[in-house]
Amino acid sequence: MFESLSDKLQATLADVRNRGTLSEQDIDAAMREIRLGLLEADVNFKVVRQFTAQLKERCLGAEVIGRLNPGQQVVKIVAEELTELMGGASAGLSFSPRPPTVILMAAAGLGQDDGERKARPAPARGALLDRRPGGV
Repeated sequence: MFESLSDKLQATLADVRNRGTLSEQDIDAAMREIRLGLLEADVNFKVVRQFTAQLKERCLGAEVIGRLNPGQQVVKIVAEELTELMGGASAGLSFSPRPPTVILMAAAGLGQDDGERKARPAPARGALLDRRPGGV
């Protein structure tokens, strides 16, 4: 899904970048391709409509029409709008000092013990190993 969206956006923006100057029809065509790419990636129709409307407004308002190299400005505007759509700046992950408890439930004989051993952290070097079933 992300690969096809990425390919569609790259192709559209490459076409915009290759043009010397842009007309309003060029921007409309680019917005149509971006809209189709987002809809093919299963993005909500209302979100796509709002996003492309904002994008078109910014592209037209930024006076990219008739400028010598407007393609780079359009690419910058698209990148900024996509970043804003996804929530702005990236948020860091917060890790708890105490890991969560995980409960494995499945029918008997489906390898819960093996899965649990793989998920459990390895014991410290030199630690005594508990040989009871389920022990570390």
